[in-house]
Amino acid sequence: MQSSIEREAFSTRLRQTLERAGMADPGATDLAREFNRRYPGMPVTPHATRKWLLGESIPAQARLRVLARWLGVSAEWLRFGEGAMSVTASDEPQPEVDFQLAREIAALSAPHREVVRELVRALRRAERGKD
Repeated sequence: MQSSIEREAFSTRLRQTLERAGMADPGATDLAREFNRRYPGMPVTPHATRKWLLGESIPAQARLRVLARWLGVSAEWLRFGEGAMSVTASDEPQPEVDFQLAREIAALSAPHREVVRELVRALRRAERGKD
């Protein structure tokens, strides 16, 4: 069971790293939207992220790791305040995948998904032509 002191300390570290990442005073909806873009699992609700921000709960380990990777801090530091705050070069994240966008595309009908696929191919060809 998490103590209120642990939850509040996590919340403080989360807000600190969000501010450092350019999200000064984020709302729960903003945090949920940005988190869900990076998280491949079931999306979180603004209610859940509000609880993280207010120190009412701490996310499960898989979500905590995504938060830490996104914010450029170690998961151990974000969760417990222990260890190095920043990640080392070997821990740098790979290019981001927008999982929320992928979920939205997957919800389209097959013909509309094919339109998106063709659009992406055309955009990639156009970008390669710019090099």
